[in-house]
Amino acid sequence: MESRRLMQMLNWRRIVLKVGSALIAPDQDGCRSRYILTIAQFIVRCRARGIEVILVSSGSVAAGSHLFPSDQPRSVVLKKAMAAAGQTEMIAMWDRFFDFPSAQLLLTHGDLRDRERYQSIRETVFTLLEHGVLPIINENDAVTTDDLKVGDNDNLSAMVAAAADADALLIFSDVDGLYDKNPNLHDDAVLLPEIKSIDDSIYAMAGCATSAVGTGGMKTKIEAAEKATSHGIATYIINGFKEETFNRLLEGDNPGTIFLPYEKPMQDSVHWMTHTANEQGEVVVDGTFDESIEGETGIIRGDEIVEVHGEFAIGDTILVRSEDGTRLAKATANYSSCLLNFIADNEQSEFSEKMQDSIGPVISEKDIALLEKS
Repeated sequence: MESRRLMQMLNWRRIVLKVGSALIAPDQDGCRSRYILTIAQFIVRCRARGIEVILVSSGSVAAGSHLFPSDQPRSVVLKKAMAAAGQTEMIAMWDRFFDFPSAQLLLTHGDLRDRERYQSIRETVFTLLEHGVLPIINENDAVTTDDLKVGDNDNLSAMVAAAADADALLIFSDVDGLYDKNPNLHDDAVLLPEIKSIDDSIYAMAGCATSAVGTGGMKTKIEAAEKATSHGIATYIINGFKEETFNRLLEGDNPGTIFLPYEKPMQDSVHWMTHTANEQGEVVVDGTFDESIEGETGIIRGDEIVEVHGEFAIGDTILVRSEDGTRLAKATANYSSCLLNFIADNEQSEFSEKMQDSIGPVISEKDIALLEKS
């Protein structure tokens, strides 16, 4: 098992690196080369070995904060301004260390959860890699809103890794990996070098963020690992502050915690539906759907709908659940919430019966992801 994992590490074809704010601007007074120089050298060494690299870099707010008065409350608007100013400083800092071209991609969750824009992102990333250009990706904090943002770059990096069909996701943190308890509070905390599956017990080990400049913590890193491993992507949580980390990685060693990928990864469309697309509303169905979903995927008739929640249009992602709250599936809606509400509210009317007979399945038979019944 160990030799097989070593070969997998040495045979990386494409990797995604996630670098946190604490590594970019450790003192919140602009970008500093103290730590990112070592990361940049690691990127150069990977590319020299023929490994394609995609960089997801946090730090725009921390990098730009020194340009604004420190005695002002950090409102949302001020943070957006910091992000806009800091992004150019951060990209310039990265670019200083490379003798090859790089490209900036600023994304929102709205970009990733829209299937057409998601495919466009994939095509752009693949084209950049094909021409030897390093993609540097960050969330577009300057313009994004609460309903359109991913919220942390741990999860963003996992979505990018899935979109880019990466072999590995490396999350550089300020700790050595996942411990069985918070190492900042417990001297007897033990580093876990390998996680075979992610369940509630793994999440229970996650403490709060230890960095004062980032938005994530160990919980978001585990969420990212869950997204990535289900797509067949090995995920590492490792210490980006230690130079030895990068040498050990290039030697095929595991310097932190590795989350092993699924042996049978989800199909790309199912993974996107499960882990990237956000439901815009939900349809509650009666118990008969719970049986039919096991057989004919996507076949929901209008007369099986009990309630409709939220507003959504044709083509939006919706959640299908049972009356007892069980999440059954996420799928693309074939009809708007307005029409489905009308059918559900007028189920007994003659007109509604005729309409039910004339329309097809409520959700797509192709764009659907069955969820664990929990």
